[in-house]
Amino acid sequence: MDIKRKKQVSEWAVKTVMWISMSIVFLLVFSVIWTIFSKGCKAMSWSMLTKLPTAGTYLGGEGGFPNAIVGSLYIVGASTVLGLLVSIPVVFYLNVYLKTSSKLAYWLRLACDVLFGVPSIVYGAFGFTIMIFFGLRTSLLGGIIVITMLIIPIFIRTMDEATRNFPREILDASYALGATRWETLKVVVRQIAPGIATATLLSIGRAIGDAASVMFTAGYTDSIPTSLSQPAATLPLAVFFQLTSPIPEVVDRAYAAALVLTIIVLILSISGRFITNRFSKNKL
Repeated sequence: MDIKRKKQVSEWAVKTVMWISMSIVFLLVFSVIWTIFSKGCKAMSWSMLTKLPTAGTYLGGEGGFPNAIVGSLYIVGASTVLGLLVSIPVVFYLNVYLKTSSKLAYWLRLACDVLFGVPSIVYGAFGFTIMIFFGLRTSLLGGIIVITMLIIPIFIRTMDEATRNFPREILDASYALGATRWETLKVVVRQIAPGIATATLLSIGRAIGDAASVMFTAGYTDSIPTSLSQPAATLPLAVFFQLTSPIPEVVDRAYAAALVLTIIVLILSISGRFITNRFSKNKL
């Protein structure tokens, strides 16, 4: 076999492996979405979204999971705001106030990378330990705090990567024109706004789909919490608790909850891609 023939065979083999790999990925995504939608749509009804669960709900009676939907929105919304309030100053401190060769910046990024890889159940166990130390019970506040800790590394690392691509020459030019660091921050914010939006959507997607950490800290309840000291249900826990039931009607309700959760995650993923493509022209 001559050299040209060998190259053609090698190229064909590589392309075949790539096509097989892509087909496996698409097949997995399609299988998950098809399973959730096919089973969830059959069980979905208006009462699922509006009627609170009762004692008979878990025995196959009527009732839905609006408590889990509202609880998820409470926890994700509050933790996203808190995560942004903590992460944005850290990112700006790393990229505007510190030098690129700073040892402190290196160790801060390394710490965020480590926290990024920590499993969510470890965050839940840590939050549960802290709650026991202070004598706190499972509550909406506990869920908010542990989810905030979970998504802060995602916020910081995603926004940090977007900010590090920001040309340092613009910062130097801004300082040379007499702008203060606060005024320079406004320029940076306008340029990395797509990165902030993408980080927010990624963090929300991670927060709303997590079950391990809120299981230890937020607990679960059939009612909608009216204060931070009350336990709160979430969609992942609603799926987990009902999917393990031996009663078919309860299992169907779990797939309906999974359908709602999947739709939310799909909307966030598509929105993230749209924002990235829409504002990519702002990158310098």
